[in-house]
Amino acid sequence: MLNNLSKYQIATFLAILFHLVGLVGIVFFDNPFFIQSTPFNLLLSGVLLVWTQKEKNKYFYFFVLLTFTVGFAVEVIGVNTGFLFGNYSYGKVLGLQWQKVPLVIGVNWFIVIYCCGISMYSLLNRVIKQVAEKTQAPPQVLKAISVITDGATLAVLFDWLIEPVAVKLGFWQWQGNGDIPLYNYVCWITISALLLTAFHFLKFNKQNKFAINLLLIQLMFFLLLRTFLK
Repeated sequence: MLNNLSKYQIATFLAILFHLVGLVGIVFFDNPFFIQSTPFNLLLSGVLLVWTQKEKNKYFYFFVLLTFTVGFAVEVIGVNTGFLFGNYSYGKVLGLQWQKVPLVIGVNWFIVIYCCGISMYSLLNRVIKQVAEKTQAPPQVLKAISVITDGATLAVLFDWLIEPVAVKLGFWQWQGNGDIPLYNYVCWITISALLLTAFHFLKFNKQNKFAINLLLIQLMFFLLLRTFLK
């Protein structure tokens, strides 16, 4: 039966399964095991994204390395200096740490930026052609602006959605009165836009159905957790 399924279908099934098990375990059983399995879930998601990427080349692997490295580096700066994002600290839930930052956070940056970039690229592909025909604007310029700005906005909205859940589950904590500073979102949209610029201009295939599915699965996962964990 599995031989008749595509990579996208297999990856989507696995993503739904693990997120569903995690959701049920966290909400209904309140078992620390399900929260502590988050690093595995993130690693699995990252591996599945790489596995389903079409025509993998050196530019794609460079993008993976770039987003992991930059994402992890800005978190190290943020946690240890407060210069980026604000004053916050990570808990022990996300596993092995270096410089007070879980290593899996770099994977999370790749997942968010890649999924947002792929989603915007796929969503806007047809729309941009129609707008370009009406406005006589170069479609490549419109696509670059849209993918970068809209993708970065989507990444920030995703961060806004998961923030209360992450704090509730002990992924990280904000210092002071616990309020999330606006500065956090300013940094998020700026860094996301820079990484999405690299995403757009690096020459690798930008079609991945699973990336879109995974983004929707994660959005639903955190939206339900945000609803039930009040």
